[in-house]
Amino acid sequence: MHDTLPRIGFDAELLLRAQAVRLLLLDVDGVLTPGDLLVGDDGERLKRFSTLDGHGLKLLAGCGVAVAVLSGRDSPALRWRLGELGLLEQAMLGRSRKLPAALSALQAHGLEWPQVAVLGDDWPDLPLLVRCGLAACPPQAHPEVLARVHHRTRAPAGLGAVREVCDLLLCAQGAYAGLLEQAIEGE
Repeated sequence: MHDTLPRIGFDAELLLRAQAVRLLLLDVDGVLTPGDLLVGDDGERLKRFSTLDGHGLKLLAGCGVAVAVLSGRDSPALRWRLGELGLLEQAMLGRSRKLPAALSALQAHGLEWPQVAVLGDDWPDLPLLVRCGLAACPPQAHPEVLARVHHRTRAPAGLGAVREVCDLLLCAQGAYAGLLEQAIEGE
């Protein structure tokens, strides 16, 4: 028998808030990526993504929490990554005004704001962050965002911030320990 005891922990109040969540809305630049815009000589835009974040999103999909991506930008690199994660169908890209897109996602899932978690980092995310049941941001978010969230991740954007929120939601849904045990046992 192997040690399968979880080593992760979250504040009880935060876990209670996360129990009702059935939809995670994600920003991209500054959340799913570090926020840098890398542009080559030929104008090609590059994005850096974390495999930790990707695996967390895949785990989350299996426990009853849907994921939708809302971004003010659109790019081939982003579409490729979202396709790889199975999230391209739920992506709303090139949306400078995120509230109408978010309302559409809530309606499509038949949910209310208390059932939604949002992970954002800047002013375009504020209309969602102030309405949702669980608002989170990476540590380098804008001060106005930092002042309005329930949880500031320890991990930075593009380097595990999304995974941390996925782990929080998995813990709140009671799925984390079982998934960890399956991973350790090789199932």
